[in-house]
Amino acid sequence: MDYQLLAYKQEDGVAYITINRPEVRNALSNRLVDELEEVISQIEKNEELRAVVITGAGDKAFMSGADIRELVERDAIIGRKHTRQRQELFSRIENLNIPVIAAVNGYAIGAGLELSMACTFRIASENAKFAASEVKLGIIPGAGGTQRLTRLVGKAKALEMILFGDIIDAGEALRIGLVNKVVPQDKLMEEVSAWVKKIKALPKLAIQYAKESVNRGANLGLEQGLAHESYLFALACTTQDKKEGVAAFLEKRTPNFIGK
Repeated sequence: MDYQLLAYKQEDGVAYITINRPEVRNALSNRLVDELEEVISQIEKNEELRAVVITGAGDKAFMSGADIRELVERDAIIGRKHTRQRQELFSRIENLNIPVIAAVNGYAIGAGLELSMACTFRIASENAKFAASEVKLGIIPGAGGTQRLTRLVGKAKALEMILFGDIIDAGEALRIGLVNKVVPQDKLMEEVSAWVKKIKALPKLAIQYAKESVNRGANLGLEQGLAHESYLFALACTTQDKKEGVAAFLEKRTPNFIGK
């Protein structure tokens, strides 16, 4: 696909996606959804990748929300189709085998908040702003916002954010557990690079299994979650990386993980 609304590159085992609509604060359009689906398909097929970084072009917005001009035309049928498509896309991002870092460089409003919550980690610049503002347009979050926000910050705070639609700053987002870390804007990508470096130093399969266990367990009862964790633990025990990790620990040396 010829990407018009995003920039994509792969470098040293990392995929970088930049939402590139700065003239509308990187708003999510139907075309952008199609382009994101295509780029995620590429990432899913590439076994050499170790991490994904998603950010927005410019210094104003990660993603400011859905394109309001397209919202005008949505009736029940179109609305249902578009929400399901976006839910499925964000779930694919959430469940990638490798960690995904949202580098939130400004406004993450509506669909932007929903996209960031589908990522494994959220690192925000000090000027980042967050809101589930759909209610102010007479609608509700439709790309996973009511579900992921509740799981991240708890029911009470999620209801406050969703029902009032007010903007919160990066400091408040950190306080309530919505983001992992807040840094000065000029240090954002430096911090993201440090997290990527940590990820790449760890065994790929253990990261994959741990992420799967947490994500699936969040939607299961305790006993089901424990059973799935046990299965993934057993699977990890069959890997060469497990043998190498244990041997390196006993021999007091740095492990050499190979992702097998």
